[in-house]
Amino acid sequence: MNGSVILQQFLTGISLGGAYALIAIGYTMVYGILRMINFAHGDIFMMAGYFMIFSMAVFPWYVSIPVTLAGTVLLGVVIERVAYRPLRTAPRMSVMISAIGVSYLLQNLATYIFTAIPMAYPSIPFLKQIFQFGSVSASLVTLVTPVLTIVLVIALMQIINHTKAGMAMRAVSKDMETAQIMGISVDKTITYTFIIGCLLAGVGSILYFTDRMTVYPYSGSLPGLKCFVAAVIGGIGSIPGAVVGGFLIGISETVLVSLGYSTFSDAFTFILLIVFLLFRPTGIFGEKATEKV
Repeated sequence: MNGSVILQQFLTGISLGGAYALIAIGYTMVYGILRMINFAHGDIFMMAGYFMIFSMAVFPWYVSIPVTLAGTVLLGVVIERVAYRPLRTAPRMSVMISAIGVSYLLQNLATYIFTAIPMAYPSIPFLKQIFQFGSVSASLVTLVTPVLTIVLVIALMQIINHTKAGMAMRAVSKDMETAQIMGISVDKTITYTFIIGCLLAGVGSILYFTDRMTVYPYSGSLPGLKCFVAAVIGGIGSIPGAVVGGFLIGISETVLVSLGYSTFSDAFTFILLIVFLLFRPTGIFGEKATEKV
C-alpha cells in the first residue's frame, strides 16, 4: 500500500471518526449527569437526517442547516421531558427500558411516516467540493469534519469549565441531591445537557450523511451503537475520551475496509469493546470509581 493510498484512507478514517465523536459526546454527557445510557440517541441522529431531507425540499441549504439543528434539539428536549423526566426517581433499569422504548418508537415512527425505502440525502454543494492533493482527492466535508469536531469540543470544554451552566453540569454530575440543595435547577441543567448533545448529534448527522447520501429508519442503529462503544472505550463520562474513542473506531473501521475486511469492520468494533471491558473497563480516560461505605 503506497503513501497516497494510506493518506487517502487516513483522511476518510478521521472524517468518519469525527462524526462518530460528535455523536458519542451525547452519550457520554447524558451518562455523566444522569448515569443512564440514552439508547435513543442514535435514532435522534437518524431523525436529523430526515429533517434535513424535508427542510432542503423547501429551503436553501443555509436555512435548512439551522432548521435541522433546531428540530433535532427540540426532539431531544421533548424526549427528555416526556420519557425520562417522569422517571427521575425511578430505578435506573426503568429509565433504561424507557430509552430502549423511545428508540424503537422513533424507528417505527420513521418507518410509518417515511416508509422503509432509503431516501436520498440532499447534496450541500459547498461540502461536496473535491480537492486534489497530488494523487489524493478529498471532498471538503472529509477535510472539515475532524477540524470542526475539534473546534466544537474545545468550545464545549470552555462552556463546561468557564460558565455557570457548565459549573451546574459538573455539580449535578458529582452529586445531584447536593446540587439541588445548593439551589441548582437539576431539570434545567439536564435540559441544557440534552440540548448540547442533540445539537452535536445534528451536526454529526449532516457530516455523516453528506458522505453516505441515504437515510432510512434504521440508519441510526449501528452508528449509534458504535458511538456508544466509542464513549465506553474512551471512558464514559469523559468528553475527551468520547472524541478519542470516536476517532479510534473511525480509523480502525476504514483500515479494515481498505484491507478488504469490510465484512468484519462492524464486528471489530464490538470485539474492541469486549477487549476494553476485559482489560480496561473504565476506558482510556475513565477513573476507577470508589465505593463509599
